[in-house]
Amino acid sequence: MGKKEKLTLQLLLKEAKLFCDEQSASKHKELFGVTDGKAVGTYIEHKFQTQLNQKYEVLLGSSAKGIDLPLKNIETDIKVTSIKYPQSSCPFKDAKQKIFGLGYHLLVFVYDKIDDTRTKTAKLDFVSCSFIDKSRTADYTTTFRLREMVKDGANETDIITYLQDKNIPADEITLSELAKSILKNPPEQGYLTISNALQWRLQYQRIVTLTDDIEGINRIVEFKNF
Repeated sequence: MGKKEKLTLQLLLKEAKLFCDEQSASKHKELFGVTDGKAVGTYIEHKFQTQLNQKYEVLLGSSAKGIDLPLKNIETDIKVTSIKYPQSSCPFKDAKQKIFGLGYHLLVFVYDKIDDTRTKTAKLDFVSCSFIDKSRTADYTTTFRLREMVKDGANETDIITYLQDKNIPADEITLSELAKSILKNPPEQGYLTISNALQWRLQYQRIVTLTDDIEGINRIVEFKNF
């Protein structure tokens, strides 16, 4: 067997599209009657990782490593979620992530699962699949407002007050450093909704229903609003 091709971001996107098409057309015995979203997500994620592993030279991460595809040229975490409530959690590193992004790309698969009682199989319909560049992984509302504030001539105290009002999980020294960074380099507009928790809670509704072309967001499978 010949040497496997090295995985690139371009190939990752191509494989994601292929995976969505193939899996949407398949019947999944293993998922019939499964209502636990986590179990469905793990099944899909493993299936996709296996597909990548069979075709490419790829380093697969673990929860210990933090993200699923940790190679320097890929740096992507795979997220799988149901269209009923498109969200997932991710490790909390520090408060900066909500403002300047998670620090890695996201590949988000959104499915709709329908059980067929006749054949005792489940159908997975991939209704959306998006690649979100790390530059777009911050919180939408927070970055929108901060960008506006900087444009309107806000000072360090204004920014700190806003961050405190938003309950950004950080102490005063960290908030002051954050405010300085924001004034010096205003954040890119993020497109996730990130809720504060022990782990960040990421919500993807805005990404799923996005119709504009945004640099850094690749809609691999376009959501059709039925």
